[in-house]
Amino acid sequence: MANKIELVYPELSYKIVGILYDVFNELKSGHKEIYYQNAIAKELHRLNILFNEQVYFPVAFKGEKVGKYFFDFLIDNKIILEIKANDRFSRKNIEQIYSYLKASNLKLGILANFTGNEVKFKRILNILIRN
Repeated sequence: MANKIELVYPELSYKIVGILYDVFNELKSGHKEIYYQNAIAKELHRLNILFNEQVYFPVAFKGEKVGKYFFDFLIDNKIILEIKANDRFSRKNIEQIYSYLKASNLKLGILANFTGNEVKFKRILNILIRN
């Protein structure tokens, strides 16, 4: 039997993806990113899912701050959720989440694109983290 690859945080991931679809199905397309973000926050709160928005995360080198990141959402202190209102996944956006994961030492990020006619998502794993 081939190696079985287990999903990271499957239950929480499915809830997040469900929220993304619920938000898109109600709001539809054409809105600013912040409106989708506000709707996602309301739904996370309604479902009693622990989250923080616009999470400040400093980047340090030898104990000195050299930069900073702001995650759209940090959900249950486990998953970074980044929201975009684009029609495609750009390399820049994927690299942005991967940088967040490396800096924060978290395992999973989800990039959500609210497009002209659907919501798309991509799971991004921090391959540097071992179970």
